[in-house]
Amino acid sequence: MCLSVPKCVVEWEGEGDNAGEFAWVERHGRRERINMMLIGPQPVGTWVLTSLGLAKDVVGDAERGLIEDALAALAETLDGEFDPNRHFHDLDRAHD
Repeated sequence: MCLSVPKCVVEWEGEGDNAGEFAWVERHGRRERINMMLIGPQPVGTWVLTSLGLAKDVVGDAERGLIEDALAALAETLDGEFDPNRHFHDLDRAHD
């Protein structure tokens, strides 16, 4: 299974004909060089979904919030500390 993670474009690599092929992205202080070929050049500050060193899509603030919530829930589950009341507030909880 492959998981896409949102990361923020912080810097572009290359000049001239090579400009825009690779960018540096950051998440929680960790930087990574990724290929931007699928989505093209994006402004610094843009959040993109990344997987295996490749930017796959541009993600807006609302969608990124949902993804961050799901990633936090996954991390808590793996740590054995998941509390469903802290996550997925966008879902209808009538069945609880």
